[in-house]
Amino acid sequence: MKALKEALAQAQQDVLDQEAARALYEQADLPTLGQLAHAARLRHNPEPVVTYAVDRNINYTNVCVSRCAFCAFCRDRDHPEAYVMDRETLEKKCDETLALGGTHILYQGGLHPGLDLWWHEERVRFMRQKGLHVHGFSPPEIVFLAERSGLSIAGVLERLVRAGLGSIPGGGAEILSDRVRQQISPRKASTSQWLEVMETAHGLGLKTTATMMFGHVETVEDRLLHLFAVRKLQEKTEGFTAFIPWPYQPGPGIVRAGPTGGAAYLRMLALSRLVLHNVPHVQASWVTQGAAIGQVALHFGADDLGSTMIEENVVAAAGVSHRLSEAQMVHL
Repeated sequence: MKALKEALAQAQQDVLDQEAARALYEQADLPTLGQLAHAARLRHNPEPVVTYAVDRNINYTNVCVSRCAFCAFCRDRDHPEAYVMDRETLEKKCDETLALGGTHILYQGGLHPGLDLWWHEERVRFMRQKGLHVHGFSPPEIVFLAERSGLSIAGVLERLVRAGLGSIPGGGAEILSDRVRQQISPRKASTSQWLEVMETAHGLGLKTTATMMFGHVETVEDRLLHLFAVRKLQEKTEGFTAFIPWPYQPGPGIVRAGPTGGAAYLRMLALSRLVLHNVPHVQASWVTQGAAIGQVALHFGADDLGSTMIEENVVAAAGVSHRLSEAQMVHL
């Protein structure tokens, strides 16, 4: 109980260390954790405002050589369901987004060996010319493009920025522990590479988000390593705008540790807000948890609801599909 008492004191002062964070996660009851996280949210964002965006998730291809153990979305290049989005389809999706009042495109896809940097530059340029903000290319995609092009990570980012890239999503982080990554995504960017992309992007003036996918093979210690790695980089760069923890969604035949219920999700969300005192916003994952838990999350440290998700494919591929209109989002 002494460890918990010290952890509670640290949490109220935004000085939570790793030992105290573990004590909170394992010993604090859920209402107490929620109260602490909500108080932290109000310290960082005192205005009674919850933010959201109207945007579309465009997955330009489902072909991926990474073959992560948890992914239900990817396909091999010769699979009958494999696709690469053509220019006509991209234009249609952009026009639909604009017609619905959308302003952003979340642009991501698989690691396709046949799509070079020039191909991506042309499409980023096209979306930007449409007047859309391009929030695109997770760190594994950037690392893959650097390896394929022979350019440095900075070189790839500089070219994409010139084409119109506005910010970078924090996908592909999964758990920032190479022990875990060797089990679930051994052919994808390592922990150090993920962090390098983000640090380089921040150095170029790009803002990014950070994510964590939990509830599979990782331990509590792995989750803490992840949170403190993000916090350490943020201390150096101040480039992360938001953190989004979301539970792994198992698909048919995909390895899993067990379901992550609402209470377990809220516990992890609250801890994220308390540890990441230097990240401005924490986002609720209503896409995986549904609107009801998304609403409760606003009292467990979250102050952002992400996007209305005009389109989402990756989580849906695992059999989870929640949708909200802008009016429903405002109602929350």
